Amino acid sequence: MTHAVIPPQSGTAFLLRKHQRLTVIDPEGQQVSDLVAFNADDTDEWLSSGRSLDYASKFLLTTGDVLYSNRSGPMLVIDEDRVGRHDFLLAPCSKEMFARLYGHTEPHRGCFGNLASALEPFGISPDAIPTAFNVFMNVQVDGVAGTLSVEPPLSKAGDTTTFVAQMDLIVGLTACSAGQSNNFRFKPIHYRID
Repeated sequence: MTHAVIPPQSGTAFLLRKHQRLTVIDPEGQQVSDLVAFNADDTDEWLSSGRSLDYASKFLLTTGDVLYSNRSGPMLVIDEDRVGRHDFLLAPCSKEMFARLYGHTEPHRGCFGNLASALEPFGISPDAIPTAFNVFMNVQVDGVAGTLSVEPPLSKAGDTTTFVAQMDLIVGLTACSAGQSNNFRFKPIHYRID
């Protein structure tokens, strides 16, 4: 079966029709993929971390969980999850994040810049990009101190997570550019639409 390839530190965007399945594949292991989605018929409706976590009453979403929009509409259902650890708290990495957190003087544009470029042909502005569902990202939370730490992904080579679209969507997808998120090795992401 053929897979589309997102090269390391890059991104893409595409139309995903209602009831189509999107499978995100980590071909080499320990590689994060930022996923954002917009209603294809009205891009002012977008994937909402806040709504999704609120309605699930948890911050770790996996098989059977629904990803909701800012208007409380179901956008995606996680149909099959072979990893079980993803992040829906942290924003897409950006050149500003690399400069602020890591002191990079010539930072890569990151997932945010890659999503902005990929979504531009669909008429979606950078300011409209929400918090992403960070597929395979392993963020640990200290329940007492409230601190977050980014750890190496638990995904192994060939691991997948499959989503089913609940409406016609414009989807942005990346091969994440943040070293800490990917155990400091940048790798491709593959995906398949069925």
